[in-house]
Amino acid sequence: MNVLIFGATGMIGQGILRECLLDPQVHLVQTIGRTSTGQQNPKLRELTHPDLWHYAPIEEKLTGFDACFFSLGVASSGMSENDYAHIAYDITIAAADTLCRINPKMTFIYVSGAGTDSSEKGRLMWARVKGKTENALLRMPFAAYMFRPGFIEPAHGEISRTKLYRVLYNLAKPLLPLIRRAFPNQILTTQQIACAMLNLVTHPYPKHILEIPDIRAASEMTPQSRNEVL
Repeated sequence: MNVLIFGATGMIGQGILRECLLDPQVHLVQTIGRTSTGQQNPKLRELTHPDLWHYAPIEEKLTGFDACFFSLGVASSGMSENDYAHIAYDITIAAADTLCRINPKMTFIYVSGAGTDSSEKGRLMWARVKGKTENALLRMPFAAYMFRPGFIEPAHGEISRTKLYRVLYNLAKPLLPLIRRAFPNQILTTQQIACAMLNLVTHPYPKHILEIPDIRAASEMTPQSRNEVL
């Protein structure tokens, strides 16, 4: 399996990269972004590309992939809807348009968020934009899955690039055992998200929009349970 990762320097992306490098079924992992991850591994190939809205100059380096795990994003706080959409929607769709054309059998998995608005008409700006992005991806001619996690726990020391999220995680860390007991179905780890992605590449899931329980179920699939889910 050859995997392409967008957003590998973010908290979720770090977890995805870790699991891909550990998975014996993954032969090549290529990251794409404005900066390097700084990691070294025989399976890892990094592609630094500053213009994430245009991929024509590097198309030849994006062929031959079985999956794309897309966790690139920014916090919407303080941004206008147009500015947020220019990043959250435009970058995603530019990448997906290119990839579905040159890798038509690819599985594309997009990290959205709990509360995403599929109607594109709700009151929350970020949810409308994410919903618009999801809808556009689901219309494309490849296997696409939308992941809607809520609270995400770093499983192996992954660190968010967003300062506010880092502060919130540091504040919440001592309370995590209590949070897990109080809300056992609302927390996912970075490892669970990554394992669910890897499972879906080779074993399709009956839903294309995966909420928290679906992501957890997909992460736990074994050969026997995969047959039960299908």
